[in-house]
Amino acid sequence: MTLAPVTFAGTAEASETTQGRTETKVLTGRFEPGTEDFVYLPVEVPAGVSQLSVVYSYDKPTVPSGTPGNSCDIGIFDHRGTRLGGDGFRGWSGGFRDRFSISRTEATPGYLPGDVTRGTWNIVLGPYTIAPQGMNYRVEATLTYGPAGPAYQPNYPPERTRVRGRRWYRGDCHLHTVYSDGKRLPAEVAAGAREAGLDFITSTDHNTSSSHGVWGEFAGDDLLIVLGEEVTTRNGHWLALGVRPGQFVDWRYRSRDNEIDEYQRAVHRSGGLCVAAHPYCPWVGCNFKFGYDGFDAVEVWNGPWTWDDDAAVSEWDNTLVESVRGKGSLLPAMGNSDAHNPGQVIGLPQTVVLADALTRDAILDGIKSGRSWIAESARVQLSLAATGPRGQAAGIGDRLSVAAGDKVAVRLDVSGVPDGTVRLITDEGQVFQQSLPASGSGSVTWLTTPAVSAYVRAEVRHPLPDGSAGAPALSPGLNFGAMAAMTNPVFLGRV
Repeated sequence: MTLAPVTFAGTAEASETTQGRTETKVLTGRFEPGTEDFVYLPVEVPAGVSQLSVVYSYDKPTVPSGTPGNSCDIGIFDHRGTRLGGDGFRGWSGGFRDRFSISRTEATPGYLPGDVTRGTWNIVLGPYTIAPQGMNYRVEATLTYGPAGPAYQPNYPPERTRVRGRRWYRGDCHLHTVYSDGKRLPAEVAAGAREAGLDFITSTDHNTSSSHGVWGEFAGDDLLIVLGEEVTTRNGHWLALGVRPGQFVDWRYRSRDNEIDEYQRAVHRSGGLCVAAHPYCPWVGCNFKFGYDGFDAVEVWNGPWTWDDDAAVSEWDNTLVESVRGKGSLLPAMGNSDAHNPGQVIGLPQTVVLADALTRDAILDGIKSGRSWIAESARVQLSLAATGPRGQAAGIGDRLSVAAGDKVAVRLDVSGVPDGTVRLITDEGQVFQQSLPASGSGSVTWLTTPAVSAYVRAEVRHPLPDGSAGAPALSPGLNFGAMAAMTNPVFLGRV
């Protein structure tokens, strides 16, 4: 929905005499329940503008218990237009900020610096939820006139480090900063990643690429920083991992609009991955409604372990069964912290990826291939391998190519989970369970054949909290608690 445009008197051209002169217009209106997802407020920007600033507010009437109240997001598109996937995007802050400014030299976090060019700009309001009483809004747009300042110089992180060698690299691919709704600066996120023992992270601020140009100074051979975005739609969130510097991935669609395929293709053309994020998150707009077609992985573990992670793992395991039935391809699992604020632990959980080098392409390839497992912290160590009768071996994400009747030995080694429970799971469900000692270290070996088990994966769970025996809160009817580590599968048998 697009409203009538707002015009400014303007000035003939930018000069020293116009430096600092401002002009403000106020727009007010009302949204009723059922208003479209995005409402555009056109602003005719004249020549000679050095900065555009916006302040907005809306009322928040009392609503009955259990009824969503008013919530409204904000962003802006420039003179290049509001076309889906177009070049006009200039920033988004959701509901995290009530104001922003854009100039050639700098911009409020969430927004892109650059010329405030003459033409029709569009402030976009996203009434996320509307109270039964409706929503009254007020938007104040201010233009500052005068010569533009120096151009903004982005500092993008490198896509590779000098670290080489095929080994397991630890990372967290879902992190937020002050450039969307987080409270950490990029410097604090990078420091937290190093403290957690991570080798790589991905920047995934909501619906904006604005942080991409600040990460360069925080990267190093000890920390690969991959660029990304959390694409936050009204029907679920997904992670665009490994996008190109400054690449914007649009979010203004629902599942029924059949638009998502185009944006998945755009990410894939850039060499990136599409990951379904926290599919069972219970918050408004977070429950994932797109299905998994076109996605390269699914985030089954998001932050500290809760019931919705259990649900995500159960659904993901069903996709493994479908894949071995020939009904689809492997959809690897991954885990990320989704940390926004101090107190939320970076690297809880983390995805541990087998890659040939600490580079963007090698890490993304490891994730897409399922050569990864998930740990709650760097303290947890794990290995899972399957060995055939003639010494053939395969690890996580690989296939052990042996005959259907050949005996296969599956070995799991674990450390860092005191009194934990080891589980082995196949397409038949759980087939093996064993407790770990108080030291948290142990090994188990289990025998099977490809005729019985098309794949095998492992979980390591913490013991139930004290006082909860007989009434487990996270896994009803089962004698174990929260996840400490889990793997992608090892496949057994010839294709």
